[in-house]
Amino acid sequence: MPAVDVRVLAQDDDRRAFRSGNADLDRFFQRFAGQNQFRHHIGTTWVAVDDRRVLGFATVSAGHLELDDLPEPAQKGLPRHPLPVLRLARLAVDETARGQGLGRLLLKTVFLLAREMSARVGCVGVVVDAKPESVAFYETYGFEALQVSQGALEDRPEPTPMFLPLAMIPAVAAGVDSESVAGR
Repeated sequence: MPAVDVRVLAQDDDRRAFRSGNADLDRFFQRFAGQNQFRHHIGTTWVAVDDRRVLGFATVSAGHLELDDLPEPAQKGLPRHPLPVLRLARLAVDETARGQGLGRLLLKTVFLLAREMSARVGCVGVVVDAKPESVAFYETYGFEALQVSQGALEDRPEPTPMFLPLAMIPAVAAGVDSESVAGR
């Protein structure tokens, strides 16, 4: 893996050259990630950078799930009110950096954020709406599909809502080299 830093998106980061191969993800990153973070404060984007070149990103926001939306084993002992989660809204790696572990590094950063959120304000786990081609990636980390049926997107493939309980976050997430995750 190249020497990269993972840090919060800065306003002067050049996002124009980023190409993941997915037009929706590229458009979001180039046009809306900064706006959502700096103007609307509805999400924060973490970037993997090598010499100021953005090689990947993960956007997160706070969210919640209803108890009944969780898989039965994860419901044990939890109250029947909305449960706080960290929502992984988007994750992408530039085509030129594929296969170098950057997706894994960004996901580890999300895991660290979920642990931090749990300690500071509460969090029962991480939720992602996985694109069909990404489901297997998330399954390798223990994410399970949720049976949530709301907000159908009729003009493109349905994402698969997936959940990873905080207790299941791989221990390897705690071992991310603190020098690799800057700004923490």
